[in-house]
Amino acid sequence: MNFAQFKLDPRLMAAVERAGYTAPTPVQEAAIPPALAGHDMIGTAQTGTGKTAAFVLPILHKLLSGPRNRTRALIIAPTRELAEQTHETFRDFAAGTNIRSATVYGGVGAAPQIRALQNGTEIIVACPGRLLDLIGQRYAQLGGIEVLVLDEADRMFDMGFLPDIRRIISYVPKQRQTMLFSATFPTEVEQLATQILNRPQRIAVGLICPAHTVSHALYPVTSTLKTKLLLAILEQTDTESVLIFTRTKQRAKRLAEQIERSGFKVTSLHGNRSQGQRQSALNGFKGGEFQIMVATDIAARGLDVESISHVINYDIPDTADAYIHRIGRTGRAERSGDAFTLVCPEDNAMVRELEKIMGQALSRQTIPGFKYDTPSATKTAISNIKARRAPSSPGTKPSSRRFFPSQGTTAPKSKPTEIYTARGWRSFSHAI
Repeated sequence: MNFAQFKLDPRLMAAVERAGYTAPTPVQEAAIPPALAGHDMIGTAQTGTGKTAAFVLPILHKLLSGPRNRTRALIIAPTRELAEQTHETFRDFAAGTNIRSATVYGGVGAAPQIRALQNGTEIIVACPGRLLDLIGQRYAQLGGIEVLVLDEADRMFDMGFLPDIRRIISYVPKQRQTMLFSATFPTEVEQLATQILNRPQRIAVGLICPAHTVSHALYPVTSTLKTKLLLAILEQTDTESVLIFTRTKQRAKRLAEQIERSGFKVTSLHGNRSQGQRQSALNGFKGGEFQIMVATDIAARGLDVESISHVINYDIPDTADAYIHRIGRTGRAERSGDAFTLVCPEDNAMVRELEKIMGQALSRQTIPGFKYDTPSATKTAISNIKARRAPSSPGTKPSSRRFFPSQGTTAPKSKPTEIYTARGWRSFSHAI
């Protein structure tokens, strides 16, 4: 299939060609026809599959006919970063159409956003909090909304935004087209979909599984050695574009400082940074100014940087869904990527859940020359996390960049070793 079969407006087709799009992705092929036909929709798609364009193109096609200079489409997103990414997609595809879009979110001055609303921008991409503020101040008028999109609905539920979403929807006309996208469907999201959508069509592409272009590995370690092991991994890899996830804002800041002291060009992205600082960090990482970005889960969704070669989970995520979204930042657009996770003994339950979701054991790796042999490290990290090497999943392409450059493109061989623990002798494998 090709984009010409969608019969999009010629101005949009020109933008599609400028963007280098050839054949639509599976989610675009499934979602664009019903969206163009005006149907309500529930969409579930793997991250990095082109979901944003799947609703952006139909919205622009619709807005090319009908009134101008008033707000006709509203997209609600959970984070500023996702709002900006969506806005950029609208701007790219709308070039030459005179359709205007604007972002509305907190952390920055409201004056430019108010001016955009007063000037009659046709598309608003908003985060719930600031949008409700501007509705309350009567700057945002939603009475002319024809298309409503709720993007990453499960993430908005996780962040406690569902009451805000319901309030916003109360200001939007009942006669509208509504599209809801969510990676998972907890009960509350299902209830919301039932209440706000009218006979929706459902599309589902790549459910609950990571991209096949990503290679996975676990690095067992104790919590006291995590930072040292991370630095050892970074020393042995091509660090042109590495995204590291931590669980907390304070840890992201502290870890970025430690990595910088080791000589790497690094930035951080977390909720304690101002919007200007966050945008500067993101731009610097995208542009290659920084080799490494340390981030909280604020960057797990909506961060579209095709060149990210490695994702490293300094802290294992709390859910399998969060893992899939984190590692979805690499292996995008059919490129290969690596996802590595530092795991401590207390992470065993989450490791088992990940392996259950992925249908295979995850490879355990060690770093040659790294000193694991402190008493606590040897006993708890290596023996309590059973070492095993998993076969590659079907269709997985081996990464061209492994963390052992002196030994080519494959991981080193391993040999069995035994150590004594409180539970007796245990075997583990280590690299040789």
